[in-house]
Amino acid sequence: MGEAIPAQEAESAACNAPQLVVITGCFRNVTLPWSEPEAWSGAVTHVYAPLTYAWAPHEIYLRRYGTGPKRVLFLGMNPGPFGMVQTGIPFGDVPSVRDWLGIEAPVETPTRIDPRRPVWGFACPRREVSGARLWGLFAERFGSPERFFADHFVLNYCPLAFLANGRNLPPDRLPREPRVPLLAMCDAYLREVVKLLRPQWLVGVGNWVTARAQAALAKMASADGSVPQVVTMLHPSPANPAANRGWAKQAVLQLEAAGVW
Repeated sequence: MGEAIPAQEAESAACNAPQLVVITGCFRNVTLPWSEPEAWSGAVTHVYAPLTYAWAPHEIYLRRYGTGPKRVLFLGMNPGPFGMVQTGIPFGDVPSVRDWLGIEAPVETPTRIDPRRPVWGFACPRREVSGARLWGLFAERFGSPERFFADHFVLNYCPLAFLANGRNLPPDRLPREPRVPLLAMCDAYLREVVKLLRPQWLVGVGNWVTARAQAALAKMASADGSVPQVVTMLHPSPANPAANRGWAKQAVLQLEAAGVW
């Protein structure tokens, strides 16, 4: 990551999946201190780090679909409890990952489990609605994952999921003192991914992650035209009332109006 991942790993003109695997592995390692609940001054009871215990499916995802460059990079906020927490894939609804992306691999058991939020891996009995909607849209529009990933990719901004007594705690609600350096690491990783994949567009899935992406990329030099245009897309979460009124149609209209599609 520019500050944390050796820049030479992301500077090669030949953009390929092994480089993405390297910088993501480094990102996983440098964010491990924040995967301990003790880092959060009592505000967090459990932290799940799927890049650690679900690295096997995530690495398959990077190697199979992370070859670049990409025209569009979709950016989510952080792992959801029934998505990436279970499968290691962004917005990783199990049937979407297994049946459309064609990925299924062993998921280890995290060291600390919140019994109210178990990690079942690919045996998870619940759907990740956000992921089902997102990957479902891509499947409907592109047909095959190969067509979608030919010039699109999906990543999460923050690699960790935070729980407070079983309740999901989004990154923007974390205590400021430990949050600021963690998000600085996330910013640095995003910049390295952008250098590697060279997208023309970065689509933030939700307003918060869009604002984070804009701030992170504002620090990149744009003389060579490598900084993507950042736009936002309605988050597909059922907790978002607007998303329950025809999310896919609204998302497509937003992307078409912005010129992404």
